[in-house]
Amino acid sequence: MRKIIHVDMDAFYASVEMRDRPELRNVPMAVGGSSDRRGVLCTANYEARKYGVRAAMPTKTALKLCPKLVLVKPNFHKYSEASQQVFEIFRSFTDKVQPLSLDEAYLDVTDCPHFNNSATLIAAEIRKIIFEKTGLTASAGIASNKLLAKLVSDFKKPNGQFTCDPQKTDELIKSIPVGKIWGVGKVMNERLLQMNIKTCEDLQAVPRHQLIQYFGKMGDHLFDFCRGIDEREVETEFERKSLSTERTFNRDLVIMEEIKPFFSEMVAEVIESLEDYSDRVVKNLHVKIKYFDFQSTTIERQLDLNEENFWELFLERWSQDPRPIRLVGVGVKFISNETEDCGQLLLNV
Repeated sequence: MRKIIHVDMDAFYASVEMRDRPELRNVPMAVGGSSDRRGVLCTANYEARKYGVRAAMPTKTALKLCPKLVLVKPNFHKYSEASQQVFEIFRSFTDKVQPLSLDEAYLDVTDCPHFNNSATLIAAEIRKIIFEKTGLTASAGIASNKLLAKLVSDFKKPNGQFTCDPQKTDELIKSIPVGKIWGVGKVMNERLLQMNIKTCEDLQAVPRHQLIQYFGKMGDHLFDFCRGIDEREVETEFERKSLSTERTFNRDLVIMEEIKPFFSEMVAEVIESLEDYSDRVVKNLHVKIKYFDFQSTTIERQLDLNEENFWELFLERWSQDPRPIRLVGVGVKFISNETEDCGQLLLNV
């Protein structure tokens, strides 16, 4: 039986700021962009969460919920440094580490010799060392697979851990909301709710063939996941599928001359970032447009990599729906390393 630990840092960005600025520790605070620039929150501390403030919320909305919210501009260089410290600690216990983000990872400690191979004690020690070396707290879930470990890591947040007893998995999984299952996004969750499926126990009543009929390959996974079955391994190597950047404007724009400078900056950023992926082959150029009403549209095509082609893609899609624009993004999609018969796009800057 595998022994998997899911470690999730507590309000990571906010915790780093509170560590470095003690005056922020007992006040509601969040990390994110300013409200006058249509900012969005990266995270909020637990004081702010009492008011309903949460990550990915527009800053303007957060300030309405909590007028005394202290807003801190993100410092990703500082967060990256803290993340590197944390992951060094992970890898001192096992080389089977699967990063999910700067502040979250799966660890396979099945063969870890520490603490007589007690995953519960290993998780506790990892959390202890993280606090000693970084001043930050982490929560953990311990289970026989990735699905369960991630689910139970929320049970004792913040600064706690929960071990899923294999003998009690059947009972524990029944009450879990389907929206918590790995791979179930907002749209799928709404479809399940429309089918009156709210919990894993509800989902267990649906035959496998019906789930496959409704949700394709994901339906096959759902049948297993709602029973706490997950055969996915901790993956230590990843293949990046895309690279992109985007800009949210201070006001809705419809004049192309106002958008073009932002566009040029973004294309330059993407091309510069591609230097770190010299071993990858670009498949398609990708452009995203988000309108004033938050509706989004995208377009992608196999073209030479240059600003003119990005701009032509943008104009082509916008001309089909010429409304005020809130956000624009540009990026590239990579060809899989497993793909053999492909030609690399030319870089014409």
